Amino acid sequence: MTTPVVDVPVERGMSLSGLRRAVTTALGSLGDDHLYDVQLVVTELVSNVLDHTPGSGHLRILHTAEPCLVVVEVDDASPVAPVYGRSRLGENRGRGIVVVDRISREWGSRAREEGGKTVFAVVDCTG
Repeated sequence: MTTPVVDVPVERGMSLSGLRRAVTTALGSLGDDHLYDVQLVVTELVSNVLDHTPGSGHLRILHTAEPCLVVVEVDDASPVAPVYGRSRLGENRGRGIVVVDRISREWGSRAREEGGKTVFAVVDCTG
């Protein structure tokens, strides 16, 4: 891949709107539709860390031009994999991973050697 275009801690109380502005600054050349897709994926994955895991996490966004791909990676301290379509926070929640699945070329999670996991999503920004 490449050097991250966004590389920030995920902490309780952080501003998601400020995070979306940082994504816009880093990836404004993508065009509105692809930028919106990336912002939505970032918001969902970061919200999952804040809502479902203990402690803090870390967000990295990587961008390649040829082919145009954006990889969103979010580390957290929980070993529990994300759950597709269900939430422990109530029945009006829990569709974030469904949204990520629909927007992304692929997504998943992998265990981290130091504990916890990394959840990732790849957004295709060609065309």
